[in-house]
Amino acid sequence: MSKPILIGITGGTGSGKSTIADALYTNFPKECITMIQQDMYYKDQSHLSMEERVKTNYDHPMAFDNDLLVEHLKKLINGEAIEKPSYDFTVHNRAKETTLVESRDIILVEGILILEDERIRDLLDIKVYVDTDADIRILRRLVRDRNERGRTIESVVDQYLNIVRPMHMQFTEPTKKYADIIVPEGGHNYVAIDILMAKIRDILK
Repeated sequence: MSKPILIGITGGTGSGKSTIADALYTNFPKECITMIQQDMYYKDQSHLSMEERVKTNYDHPMAFDNDLLVEHLKKLINGEAIEKPSYDFTVHNRAKETTLVESRDIILVEGILILEDERIRDLLDIKVYVDTDADIRILRRLVRDRNERGRTIESVVDQYLNIVRPMHMQFTEPTKKYADIIVPEGGHNYVAIDILMAKIRDILK
């Protein structure tokens, strides 16, 4: 197997980056593509009380165990398998279960801050920034956090205004300058998805 191609897909919360990553992932045979989500690499918080864990700022670079993520990406590049961690947002901590991930020709890396860390940036062959208006992103986050994480509207709005938006402006938005491709309107931009799929097909040839 030749060196894998790493494609980074980033953007703000609710931008549609996961939709794009999923569209790419599901359109290719599993023996040639795999996906790594940065939000599985939040730091282990077993040493903290539940009261302290609840205060975690998940939109700050310090929340991520990027040392482990970089180590795992390097292993995949070298053709080695990894045990990908998983994260349980209901208890604000890393889960005990891990997932075996084999190296593949195409490795998708998805997350809000993958371009913020220079070490991760340097490992990516193609860097995609999904650029979606803030009003659309907050509505998507509201729906997701209510349906998937059992949050109240008030708590989601409060978190967005006090943490998510300031962190986005400080850490995520500035990484747009590192992108090779900027995709407006997220997962509904079918032309951009088609272009990315064509590029992947070309690589796989």
